Amino acid sequence: MSKQTQTKPPSTAARAGLSVVGALCLLLGLFFVIGGGMLIARGGSWYYLLMGLAISATGIQLARRRSNAYVLFIIALVATALWAVWESGIDFWPLQARIFMFSMIAMLLAPVYPVLRRLEGKTPAKGAAWAVGLVLLACNALFVYGMFIPHGTFGTESDAGLSRNHPGTGDWSAYGHSAGGDRFVGFPQINRDSVKNLQVAWTYHTGDVPLSPTGGGAEDQETPLQIGDTLFVCSPHNTVIALDAANGHEKWRHEFPSKTTVWVRCRGLAYFDTTKPVQQPGVSGSTPVTPVALPAGQAACRRRIFMNTIDAKLVALDADTGKLCADFGENGVINLKAGLGDATDPLYELTSPPTVAGTTIVVGGRVADNVALDMPGGVIRGFDVITGKMKWAFDPGNPKDKQAPSAGKTFTRSTPNVWAPMSYDAASNTVYMPVGNAAIDLWGAKRTQLDESYGASILALDATTGAEKWHYQTVHHDLWDYDVPMQPTLVDFPVDGKKVPALVVGTKMGQLFVLDRLTGKPLTKVIEQPVKTATIPGEPYSKTQPVSVGMPQIGAQVLKGSDMWGMTPVDQMMCRIIFHGMRYDGQFTAPDTDTSLSFPGSLGGMNWGGLSYDPDADMIFVNDMRLGLWVRLVKEARRGGESNGNEAVNAGMGAVPLGGTPYSVTKDRFFSPLGIPCQKPPFGSLTAIDLKTRSVAWQVPLGTVRDTRLAGVQMHMPTPIGMPTIGGSLSTGGGLVFFAATQDYYLRAFDSSTGKEVWKARLPVGSQGTPMSYELNGRQYIVISAGGARQSPDRGDYVIAYALPQ
Repeated sequence: MSKQTQTKPPSTAARAGLSVVGALCLLLGLFFVIGGGMLIARGGSWYYLLMGLAISATGIQLARRRSNAYVLFIIALVATALWAVWESGIDFWPLQARIFMFSMIAMLLAPVYPVLRRLEGKTPAKGAAWAVGLVLLACNALFVYGMFIPHGTFGTESDAGLSRNHPGTGDWSAYGHSAGGDRFVGFPQINRDSVKNLQVAWTYHTGDVPLSPTGGGAEDQETPLQIGDTLFVCSPHNTVIALDAANGHEKWRHEFPSKTTVWVRCRGLAYFDTTKPVQQPGVSGSTPVTPVALPAGQAACRRRIFMNTIDAKLVALDADTGKLCADFGENGVINLKAGLGDATDPLYELTSPPTVAGTTIVVGGRVADNVALDMPGGVIRGFDVITGKMKWAFDPGNPKDKQAPSAGKTFTRSTPNVWAPMSYDAASNTVYMPVGNAAIDLWGAKRTQLDESYGASILALDATTGAEKWHYQTVHHDLWDYDVPMQPTLVDFPVDGKKVPALVVGTKMGQLFVLDRLTGKPLTKVIEQPVKTATIPGEPYSKTQPVSVGMPQIGAQVLKGSDMWGMTPVDQMMCRIIFHGMRYDGQFTAPDTDTSLSFPGSLGGMNWGGLSYDPDADMIFVNDMRLGLWVRLVKEARRGGESNGNEAVNAGMGAVPLGGTPYSVTKDRFFSPLGIPCQKPPFGSLTAIDLKTRSVAWQVPLGTVRDTRLAGVQMHMPTPIGMPTIGGSLSTGGGLVFFAATQDYYLRAFDSSTGKEVWKARLPVGSQGTPMSYELNGRQYIVISAGGARQSPDRGDYVIAYALPQ
């Protein structure tokens, strides 16, 4: 029997303090009671209602100055911990979201317990209070510590990724290093041991600062080219600049001013050298590459730089002087809007680099999404690299006719387009193209049979003739804007002890397709998965979708209520309420006039940055973003489009009319009220996939919240939660993977065998570019372009080269 002590009346301050704390607990409890009731009504968890009742009772008892208030709260905390482990296992971030706020409250209330007992005339039990408080302090310290270390799947230390004299050591002469988009250099000078000594070798300012932080205006997303001792850069507004690759000094620049203000960017350039012999294909049955030659005695434009401008011109520049090549097109320029009909800016633009395929330069084009049914067509064209004469056109609405349309006619309107970079295989003289969709992504009732066939596919064309070799579709009747978003990467894929020429491409759905380069047939298992349809009249829904189950799926899990996340249980509960208030049938949830959830949304999954490939280790490296979108179609009485082609429609612009259709669309990111993705972290990752085992070797979160702003306030916390990524990675023969396009301002290097971060450098602003590397005069350089991260107000015009000390 406990010893009773004389009860002292509490002081005014103590009464007031306990009343205030009790009232706050009661308010918090009532919030959970009301929210928990809403969640139950929507079929969600009972936990929040029960916890709300416990917190409310705690608040009432605190105001009544009863010591059992703390006992009740501790019991609720223990029950919460057990429930959290039962629901989410031992995954750190889900546990932190469920427990940490309550364990902090319990720790802060521990000193109150002896006071309450004294007021009741009981022994204070300070020892018990201190013991509980210290246990909670230790638990909370572990939670805080865990917030600052990466939580992922790490690999085992190996030297398998170190260079074995692989030929990936030449110039960076194409957008993805090689024409096959490997983003791999075999130089071993910068390696796992030496990378810690990297330092800035030089910095160059382009003078072109992209001012848009939202993505709808100008952004720097480039990867430079390197040929010999020259680095070729294109700025967001299409200024081409040649730099001395050793010191960053400017050699020449050529500006291409444009009045276009929407979706302005230049991701890269292309290069052709007339002095080098043309590689002829070795695969039996391939069409030869047409030889080309300059007129005798011509000295200009022997080496050529090609760029697609944002306002749809293909330009050719002398790589040595920066002057336009007068023999190409009309004084160095080809108007890519020819034959398209009405193609005003920014409804038709070019954001990706052209592709040099033998002696043909191949271009596609970006047709703005979800503006109107009547839009420019997605024709792909091949031009002679010397004269600029069109050699062929592949019109997805008329694929047999390879000629330009006759006077008064146009290429087929509103067909699927190729906006992302392409790849070229010299061995078979084939161009591989990632194909998007017809003009309206979200409503397909009027698509043609050819639209349905080519949409969201990989297309292989003969580079000399434009003849189709094959195409393979990744989404049937796409209603989600699931374009194939990236350059296919050519790999030698291990199958039964042999290497098969293949390509790997990632999709916005977080899937990886591996296809035989010659036939287009999958080399890993793909199933047709049944999916639910919606109720839009006249919509010819596909009842199945291809799912690449033979390769890992990255960040594309089917969400459950238990996957909802928040910084605290408050916004986690709000995310659950939002989630259970939407229609969600898994990955292919078709849009309708109700509010539905698309996850991953049309932003990705994976996007235009592409993959990097280490041929020595048989590994590919994939970065992704995990952003859901909620979507609602709104019935419209009129059918006039008003969108200007700005894809910030994916970030909450209100109802945007889909011109010519009976609907407008409202879309926004699936965020909590605090502006944080609602599903559990990571929100972006870097994943290594072993092509031999077709499994994940390691996966780590990419990026911290250090430079993220909530309500305009920078967080300054280096918490490696993994943020949405864009751009691509670079893999090297030194056993490293470099990446920069995170939300925070860093260029990072990871050990390619373990995923461990081994080096990082603070950038002056964020980057959306892809790192590249070259070796000059015995010194290896890593170069990154930094113009500002998405959703960040900090903008710049930096090109920065890193190297080891001389």
